[in-house]
Amino acid sequence: MDGGAGVMVAAERDSVLLPGHDVPLGRYTTVRRLLPHRERRMVGAWCFVDHFGPDDVAGTPGMRIPPHPHTGLQTVTWLLEGEILHRDSLGNVTTARPGQLNIMTAGFGISHSEESPVDHPPVMHGLQLWAALPDATRNGPPAFSHHPELPVRRDGDATITVVAGEIAGERSPAQVHTPLVAAEIRLDGTARLPLEPDFEYGMLVLTGTADVGGTPLAPGVLLYLGTGRSDLVCAGEGRLFLLGGEPFDEPLVMWWNFVGRTHEEIAQARLDWMGGVRFGHVTGFDGGALPAPPMPTTRLKARDRHGRTLG
Repeated sequence: MDGGAGVMVAAERDSVLLPGHDVPLGRYTTVRRLLPHRERRMVGAWCFVDHFGPDDVAGTPGMRIPPHPHTGLQTVTWLLEGEILHRDSLGNVTTARPGQLNIMTAGFGISHSEESPVDHPPVMHGLQLWAALPDATRNGPPAFSHHPELPVRRDGDATITVVAGEIAGERSPAQVHTPLVAAEIRLDGTARLPLEPDFEYGMLVLTGTADVGGTPLAPGVLLYLGTGRSDLVCAGEGRLFLLGGEPFDEPLVMWWNFVGRTHEEIAQARLDWMGGVRFGHVTGFDGGALPAPPMPTTRLKARDRHGRTLG
């Protein structure tokens, strides 16, 4: 799951522009994958970021991702436009809409499907993110929660919706397992965002354009901002998304939909999925489950948050 193209120079010394690359998901959906990138595997515990749309899905089935498994992570679904029907092996059936949060904790194992409802809106646009679970909780029980309302703060010319974690004293109701933050920022001028110096941060633009800490930013690129910042000046018009958290120092093995620590863990998760055990069953989806791809012919190795191979 190495990231896309090369790295571009940003205005500040500790900032790095990481261009995404297109990945097809099913017949009707293509995403821009921003993390993991070969130059930066993680931002805090955030280890995976897909930006999809805006796509015209009028007259098409829209998103249709069959039941598939996860381990060792939390998924966050955030929509700007459209709707996504979530079904999981715990029996949850929930429709996510713009401004609402779906967060799923895989723990030792869960499976789910994601699809556009039959009578879906004509445009689909949003984010899917993963946060790696720390060793203390990654083998815990799975869970899912839907949050129709989230805290909103006005800061200068920015309206900040706190999706996960905390920013400027406003905390999301979503349970997370490491110190992290995710926030959507509606910008219509200039704002100075308060940050935690111990966190590392990344910023992406969902719509419009912005100057972020002196770096021009447009959709399709993740700006890695490093650590040591107490604030961040942003100027422009559009919708931005801020990611951050304490640097995650546990090496990870990421393959397909699994986050683990060793090759053996990943191989066992694949066997369990294909054998119909551990991950439960999703009911109500019109179609079969997604088969796991073959394991690679070489041994999977753990990587640190910088992308360096260990062992």
